[in-house]
Amino acid sequence: MKLLSKIIYLLGAKVRNPSLFTIYENLKRTEFASRKELDTIQLEKLRSLLISAYQTSPFYTALFDEYGFDPNISAIEDLLVLPTINKSDLISYNKEIHSRATFSKKMLAETSGTSGEALAFYRNEEWDSTNRASVMRCYDWYGVKPWDKNGYFWGYNIDPKEAKKIKLLDKLQNRIRIFKYDDASITNFAKKLNQAKFLSGYSSMIYQIAKKVNQLNLSVNGIKMVKGTSEMILDAYQLEIEKAFGQKMISEYGAAEAGLIAFECPKGKMHINMENVLVELDESNEIIVTNLVSHSFPIIRYRLGDVISLSDEPCPCGRHHSVLKEIVGRKGSSVIGKNKEYPALTFYYVFKNIALKDDILINYKAEQREKGKILLKIEGMPNNAWETLIAREMKKYFDNDVTYTVTYIEKFESQVKKQQYFETFIK
Repeated sequence: MKLLSKIIYLLGAKVRNPSLFTIYENLKRTEFASRKELDTIQLEKLRSLLISAYQTSPFYTALFDEYGFDPNISAIEDLLVLPTINKSDLISYNKEIHSRATFSKKMLAETSGTSGEALAFYRNEEWDSTNRASVMRCYDWYGVKPWDKNGYFWGYNIDPKEAKKIKLLDKLQNRIRIFKYDDASITNFAKKLNQAKFLSGYSSMIYQIAKKVNQLNLSVNGIKMVKGTSEMILDAYQLEIEKAFGQKMISEYGAAEAGLIAFECPKGKMHINMENVLVELDESNEIIVTNLVSHSFPIIRYRLGDVISLSDEPCPCGRHHSVLKEIVGRKGSSVIGKNKEYPALTFYYVFKNIALKDDILINYKAEQREKGKILLKIEGMPNNAWETLIAREMKKYFDNDVTYTVTYIEKFESQVKKQQYFETFIK
């Protein structure tokens, strides 16, 4: 089965990501490069991106001209004369930011992210392959491959038609996921996990399953890596997760538009993916990211909204990439229903389903101040059609256990910390 899964993966990569393994081999060669070598790689890639952006992206042509900026830079510090951009800019100037260059292949990426703001853009094949290759290199640190059987905690969908489609895709990608959270389903899921090599997904979801595995006294063996992403990994999660799966949860940090930014090594340090992203900090320690391979939709000096800290202290693993010490702003919480608790990312899937099924991107934020009740803040003017779609998805996930009201906001304000898709005020 493992050989078959590898063959399926290789065939899929050949069609979708033909440059994947060439890029992967290049990343393996620089895995233990000196800091000077990494800095040189960054400067060369940055210069190439800036020149390409100036020549092919109307947005950056106008921006560079406005600031008298020469893209043929001689030092990374030259970049500082340019202003930063944020997600609202990527949405508002989407068409102008996209490159007019011709690419062999482009992939559509759609994300609302954890901030709730909807964004769609095209990645060129090399960009998409670079991100996948970067993740593959990091998986090597734990002795796992992307085609190994894995548990996937990226949400659930109760709709029978959607569930069938997801199960088919999961089978092709040798992954298993859970669709219901009752004791019987979790017991069956845990048995399947004994064949898996790694787990990945939202940290709060993995934590909730780990608690259930431990409560039911289930046994899960053979897991080499447990990867949490998109949310802060709370210290309180680790005891339950390590007890359930035999490994502590390690962290991956990134965003759809920024790519993989950092990944935790076996020594517990989160290394910046320096060959492919440039990370800056402003005076308040907010992260500013430039994706060095984003030629089809240049991401240059982009504010993610997270407050972080960096370190250049040597890591015992021998890698010289900068270390991301701390991330502030991505935190998972539970939605408290009248009778049950739900993963915080449930709202993400409510609106993601609407985006995928109905081709409608809704900016939102959910707040809870009282058990069993939710306030949904929607950006824009009142829209009965949207509310019908929201009602459909809310019913699917919460049934009658959670009631909600909708209020409309003309425009969400920018915040130093990432605006959370869900915020609870219940202590």
